Amino acid sequence: MEYYYEAIDLLKGMISRPSFSREEAGVADFLQAAWQASGRKVQREGNNLWIVSPDFDSKKPTLLLNSHIDTVKPVSGWSKDPFLPEENGEDLLFGLGSNDAGASVVSLYAAFTLLTMRPQSYNLIFLASCEEEISGRGGIELTLKRLPSIAFGVVGEPTGMQPAVAEKGLMVLDCTCIGKAGHAARNEGINAITLAMKEIDWFNSYHFPKESDFLGPVKMSVTMIHAGTQHNVIPDRCEFTVDIRSNEFYSNETLCELIRQEVGCEVKPRSTRLNSSQTPLEHPFVQRAILLGKQPFGSPTLSDQALMPFPSVKIGPGDSARSHSANEYIRLTEIREAIDTYVRLLDGLKL
Repeated sequence: MEYYYEAIDLLKGMISRPSFSREEAGVADFLQAAWQASGRKVQREGNNLWIVSPDFDSKKPTLLLNSHIDTVKPVSGWSKDPFLPEENGEDLLFGLGSNDAGASVVSLYAAFTLLTMRPQSYNLIFLASCEEEISGRGGIELTLKRLPSIAFGVVGEPTGMQPAVAEKGLMVLDCTCIGKAGHAARNEGINAITLAMKEIDWFNSYHFPKESDFLGPVKMSVTMIHAGTQHNVIPDRCEFTVDIRSNEFYSNETLCELIRQEVGCEVKPRSTRLNSSQTPLEHPFVQRAILLGKQPFGSPTLSDQALMPFPSVKIGPGDSARSHSANEYIRLTEIREAIDTYVRLLDGLKL
């Protein structure tokens, strides 16, 4: 119970310090000071903090426990102060980032503390990373370059402590159709909007053949469009944006090349680095989760899993539906159960 109460105090301290993406210094300073005061050797790169198990042995595989300290900005509709941790006496703690993903940060740290008290067949590294909400290059992607080789990762995100063994990737395409300007009153010009309509219809109707058991098909959605300068000018340029959620059968680079073969417009990906992931059900961590009555599933939402070039499972306290919402909260019992579940999943695990 001691570690549970420490976790709640840490979470309240996190909530009370605004920690928007790329502005996490205040909460990083707070956590670093708290963990150093408990005798931990805390390493830091930017606003990323990590702790290596004291008995690190390069001959053992290394397991990473990771969650993020940044939050989105509060949406409209809050009836409470998003930076004032407030308990309502009914097991709820309100505050921005309480659910996504402060509860995972403090639960994983507590589990790290308990697991390093006894010998394990693996090394443990606990990492509290930044810039997750924007998939920033100054977050986990930067920090992984500083860490030893990782054999497996546990990613703390609100999943109700059910294991997400697969996660959809993300790629955003900026597409451009080029026509020819002309006067709308005369039969002249080539309307770029008309050209774009044909391409948009393809994005709306095409289905990539490989579908995932956990993630389903690749999903493409045209989400933005811009064209024209005034009502009597045939537009010579139409730009539109496509949001693509990939499954594990297609890398983003592969999808981009396949799309270019099918459409006639210019296609420019903003990034191809956020790929889909999947960990086999046969993995020892997943098998232990199943034995504990957990139900593996595929997650449609993006996390730092997309930047991990090693097997990982996303699992943490809370509910994804509460994330990025007004009056965000976590149930205190969810934190207690998460600490216990993490230890049960990892204590004595053979990788």
